[in-house]
Amino acid sequence: MSKLFRFGISLDKGLLDKFDRLIGAKNYTNRSEAFRDLIREELVKAEWKKNGEIVGAITLIYDHHKRKLVNKLMDIQHDFGGIIISSQHIHLDHDNCLEIIAVKGASEKARKLADSLKSVKGVRHGTLSMSTTGKDI
Repeated sequence: MSKLFRFGISLDKGLLDKFDRLIGAKNYTNRSEAFRDLIREELVKAEWKKNGEIVGAITLIYDHHKRKLVNKLMDIQHDFGGIIISSQHIHLDHDNCLEIIAVKGASEKARKLADSLKSVKGVRHGTLSMSTTGKDI
């Protein structure tokens, strides 16, 4: 079990007031938990930058009537099979589909996969959301 350490920080009153309003709006019960989350977020970003192992989700919105689009998306996914752990296809309406692709692996490979998928003609919108595997945080 980890040990808790207490330390003090000095902040300008105006900055502290803004921080308190922010964490209140996000329903934090205390400043400590908010600071812990901010620190964790920065540590996760550092992992992304040094090509560390991440987990994440790629979301795509596309018109499934677009000629050969689905085949192109599948070909790309097969090229990156080593980092894809799951995918889900959802029919939004008669024309539009949502695809959610769960990934685990090197952050640079996840970015490259997301960029490859988003750049296919007919993809209307795509995002990559990366997080930590939780091992080092």
